[in-house]
Amino acid sequence: MATTTISPKYQVVIPKDVREKLHLKSGQKMTVVTKGGVVYLIPEKPVESFRGFLKGMDTRNIREDKDR
Repeated sequence: MATTTISPKYQVVIPKDVREKLHLKSGQKMTVVTKGGVVYLIPEKPVESFRGFLKGMDTRNIREDKDR
């Protein structure tokens, strides 16, 4: 488990092994969420990165004809 320290300017450094594992880039935006005393940093991804992620999905039976 990687650890980091909060600087006097309230900054944290994401350890190198975590940055590489998540393919984080310098200047990339992060969404900060707190829940139950835990801070989550969620990397924002550009919309273009989702292109094709549903390719090959079976779209039959997603909803009934009467719901359309």
